[in-house]
Amino acid sequence: MKHNLNIKSMKLYNHVDRIYNEIKELGKINSEPLIVEEITSFDQLHYYGTEAVDFAINKINIDSNMTILEIGSGIGGPARYIANKTGATVIALELQSDQNEIAIDLTERCGLSKKVKHVCGDFLTYDWEGKKFDAIVSWLTLYHIFENKILLKKCFDALRYGGFFYAEDLLSRKPFSEKELSELLENIYGNYLPDIQTYKSEIEKVGFTLIFCQDMSNEWTKFTRNRYLSYNKQKNRHIRVHGEIIYNSINSFYSFIDHYFSNGKLGGIRVIAKKIST
Repeated sequence: MKHNLNIKSMKLYNHVDRIYNEIKELGKINSEPLIVEEITSFDQLHYYGTEAVDFAINKINIDSNMTILEIGSGIGGPARYIANKTGATVIALELQSDQNEIAIDLTERCGLSKKVKHVCGDFLTYDWEGKKFDAIVSWLTLYHIFENKILLKKCFDALRYGGFFYAEDLLSRKPFSEKELSELLENIYGNYLPDIQTYKSEIEKVGFTLIFCQDMSNEWTKFTRNRYLSYNKQKNRHIRVHGEIIYNSINSFYSFIDHYFSNGKLGGIRVIAKKIST
């Protein structure tokens, strides 16, 4: 599908410096040191925050000897959390330069620059110069990437034998109309939204062994509904902290996502695959 939109058509990715409003609300001034736990409630842009990251840490046994690549690291929330909790080295790859710059700043302020390396780039074209990772992780990013087969092959090639691929991602539960696909492209930059069977089979086709798969649709339907209602409930607080423009933008985005989960068409998946030596 050819289009003229870019990822910034997704309102969640606009005004990303709003995180500094939340930090100010904590009573912290610019450049003042931070503790990871202080900012986890607003530096995780995926569903269920650090609970979802803990699930990955436990399932693939991330420890201090491992080097992890995160695709679509945003403002660095999961990368910092993993490094802080496990001591692992995390390479945090983010396409959007504004998010990447904020991520670098926050990581420095958390004292984690030696453990988390932020890289601004496109995973499909980035040259790792033969480097192999122990695990590749991603939260709500891969559906942005239309060239899914190329993406998965690059993930497979970038992992050492015995390495893990972990993804939480969006998909379709029922077929979308052309109008809906257009709306999803504009509002969430949804370029790859297959059904669950297609999603799993594409992972296996590149050589991965699928070791865990969970349909997250029902859980995420509840999460996105509660998030939308909670954001509305705290309207006065959010306008005070962020201003009306940011409030309206985020509220509109949350409403859109809630609608597509609630109508039973948009769904979610959590998968773990392994590159098994042959």
